[in-house]
Amino acid sequence: MQLGLVEPGKVRRVSKAQAGRFQKANLPPTRRQKEFRLLPGGDVPAVGDKVLASLFKPQDRVDIIGVSKGKGFQGVMKRHHFRGGAASHGSMFHRAPGSIGSSAYPSRTFRGMRMGGRMGGDRVTVKNLEVLRVDEENNLLVVRGAVPGATGAYLVVRHARAPIRIKKTQAQAVPKAGARTAAKTAARAAAQKT
Repeated sequence: MQLGLVEPGKVRRVSKAQAGRFQKANLPPTRRQKEFRLLPGGDVPAVGDKVLASLFKPQDRVDIIGVSKGKGFQGVMKRHHFRGGAASHGSMFHRAPGSIGSSAYPSRTFRGMRMGGRMGGDRVTVKNLEVLRVDEENNLLVVRGAVPGATGAYLVVRHARAPIRIKKTQAQAVPKAGARTAAKTAARAAAQKT
């Protein structure tokens, strides 16, 4: 299934192929389109149907996907949480990464070695956020927790793939071995008195 984000104002710079697809579906062109898989046996929406925030309810668990804020070129301490070297006593090794491989053998740096480089700007999925409120009038979701990306960034919200399992309350929980042993001891003591 393909969804398009309908925004106010006219969409410019639509390729002829895309314009033809929208014209065939009798829909206005959209700047952003995203494909989603449907569950087998699920309801298939008709072409042109709207998907609104009312799809979610308060206390639902959702996964939110976005692109994290770009932070530019960063060193290993910020990017990979390296500890760094000593700060004083004549150390000349403060924020450097250290050894990246040995000399004669293997005579190369292994692939995947953690080094400084571009940080951020990656696709990030924040899982199991709780929906606090659904504003159907303005088509907004209020969730508990942080979401990836800068202010005004585009996000994908989906029902949580692996929702958190809620633990049983103390009343439902099976009594611990110590509690059972204490109950047995009390029962034996009562039986001996009689």
